[in-house]
This record gives sequence, structure tokens and C-alpha cells, in this order.
Amino acid sequence: MSNERVPEAGKSEDDCRQFRSGTAAHQGEDAARLPEVDLDVLNGHLGYLMRRAQLWMVRDFNRRVTSLGVGAAQYSVLVVIGANPGLSQMAVSRALGIERGRLVHVLDSLEARQLIQRRKSMSRHSHALHLTPAGRAALNEAKLIGQEHEEHVAQWIGPEQRERLLRLLRGFAFS
Repeated sequence: MSNERVPEAGKSEDDCRQFRSGTAAHQGEDAARLPEVDLDVLNGHLGYLMRRAQLWMVRDFNRRVTSLGVGAAQYSVLVVIGANPGLSQMAVSRALGIERGRLVHVLDSLEARQLIQRRKSMSRHSHALHLTPAGRAALNEAKLIGQEHEEHVAQWIGPEQRERLLRLLRGFAFS
């Protein structure tokens, strides 16, 4: 089995090569010089392919939002705080599946940039998280860029396949 991609419906081999080249270019590699590598059984492992797709998605998203200084992790934290003002750090950690220690670093970074505020909550043991006006503005801009990213994905795999993939992945993520 080689790692050669089977073209999607409506995609030519040239489209697939161009996509792979663009992916490699995002990694700073010259795709024309990379040898083909046989991935053997990995081509049939869902976990491996999902992880590769996730890496591509994060790289593409991060490349688009670099001007804002916000990466995928910060974006998801801002989205959840924006949609749920006053949420605790523990609730954000659970909702996003981010380890508490890593979340603290993300929150520290967002707070240092004055995008969020930690306010004392009714419980002495937690803080309520809120977006600042600058945080709301950054989130609004990041959401627009996020939409561009999603449109890019839909252009590649097709809108129907994107919706189908979303349904499948929600089954994994929320079960």
C-alpha cells in the first residue's frame, strides 16, 4: 500500500498532488523533493488518518490567524468563554478536553494580552472567566478567519462531505 491518495469525487490526481504540496509547504518543506513513503497499514488506521487530518486543520487555521496572535487552542478557549461568560476554569477545561495545567498557560497568555479577565466567583476556589472588550474584538475577527478556514476545507472535500464528516465526528466527540 502506498501513501498515494485516492482522489475524491471530482478531484484529479493533480488536485491531490497540489493539495499535498500545499500541505508540505505549510510545514516549510519543498514537496517536490520529498520521496514517496509507503505507509503500509497506516493508510487503513482511522486514528492515524484522523490525527494527520487534525494536524493539517490546525496548521491551516494557525497560518490564517497568525496576524491576530491567536492559535487554535486560544481560539477555542475564547469561543467558549465568549459563549459562556462567567464559566470556571474547570468547566472550560472539561468542555474543551484541555488538561487543567495546559489551560492555565493558555489563560495566562490571554490574560497577559488583556483578552480575558479572571474575576472572583461566588466560590472562593474558582474564578469566573470573561472576555474583555479587546477579547471580544479579537474573537469576532478570529471567527471570521475561522469561517474562511472552514470554507477552505469545504472547497477541498465538498460541502456535503464536510457536513457528513461533522456528523460522524460529533458522534465520537460527544458520546
